[in-house]
Amino acid sequence: MKESIKNVVSEIEKLKSKWEYKKAILKLEEAISSNKDNYMLYEELADVYIFLWEFKKAEKAVDYSLSLFKNSATWNYLKGFILLWKNKYAQAVAYLEKSNSLASNNAEVLRNLGWAYHMNGNSQKWLFILKRALNISPWDKLIMQDLAMVLIWIWEVSQWNKILDELKKAK
Repeated sequence: MKESIKNVVSEIEKLKSKWEYKKAILKLEEAISSNKDNYMLYEELADVYIFLWEFKKAEKAVDYSLSLFKNSATWNYLKGFILLWKNKYAQAVAYLEKSNSLASNNAEVLRNLGWAYHMNGNSQKWLFILKRALNISPWDKLIMQDLAMVLIWIWEVSQWNKILDELKKAK
């Protein structure tokens, strides 16, 4: 009997949280062998490869997932993330925007979307998006750190000091 995809994904998430990426890959390969048309397994595989900094393999898995299901928020997020790391900022913005439109108000998606806008030359949009992400996830240290960076970048020192105070409280 096939193990449910939900159980496989749950187990993969547990393995990732313990940094057991090789075990996660083996588990995913096993699951994919009997569920070749399940796009979620390929998304998980891509995510594991991203954790291992194996972006070519991650992109291959994500692209295959696209051939199975084009309107996945996760797929669009992962593709945007990979493109961001490949310095293809305009393309990253497009995929991250689509991910956000499919599953809006995900702080992680917004954080990376902000970075893509900044790297594409739009720091004001970066600031706007990071503030939105912080409203969604008010104690996310990565968002606070990124927000502090954008405020330094655009010389908003008084707002930057407020963020630093919040970061101290979050410790």
